[in-house]
Amino acid sequence: MSRAQRLSRFLDPFILSILVILGLGILIPVPAVLVDALGYLGNALIVLLFFLYGARLSTKEIWEGLKNWRLQGAVALSTFVLFPLLGIAMHPLDLKLLGPVFALGTLYLTLLPSTVQSSVTFTSIAGGNIAGAVCSATISNIAGIILTPALVFVVMGRASGIEASRVVNVLLQLLLPFVLG
Repeated sequence: MSRAQRLSRFLDPFILSILVILGLGILIPVPAVLVDALGYLGNALIVLLFFLYGARLSTKEIWEGLKNWRLQGAVALSTFVLFPLLGIAMHPLDLKLLGPVFALGTLYLTLLPSTVQSSVTFTSIAGGNIAGAVCSATISNIAGIILTPALVFVVMGRASGIEASRVVNVLLQLLLPFVLG
């Protein structure tokens, strides 16, 4: 791929809008009175995003993404085994470089599944299998509802409960709009 092709892929309107919004968010903080409203708006946009991905992808593409056991297995192993092991390995160095609070936060991040939005965005940039990314990231997030608290307990020695409301929220916010689309 030529340099111009890589640049044009990077300058995708979706990617540019993410970068512009990031820059605006850094330069112009949101007033406290708008935080809740923007949270609801963000949730509504996530629902819309999954509905549109569901509408955009054919049923055949979705089934192929779900049946791709190599992809699903690689995502599951990376998310729930490789990244936690890397977090554990890096934790002593993070303690020295970042201090205990940030090191704990960094370790915690290695125990979380990727957001579906970032999985789809990075896959789209790379020209990869978007249907597979949506399916694997959604499955990973649903599995993460149970596996992440378990990993937090095992790795960090801290209790982290599984709340039924969070399970329902993920299913309603991610899976239902995707299926309806």
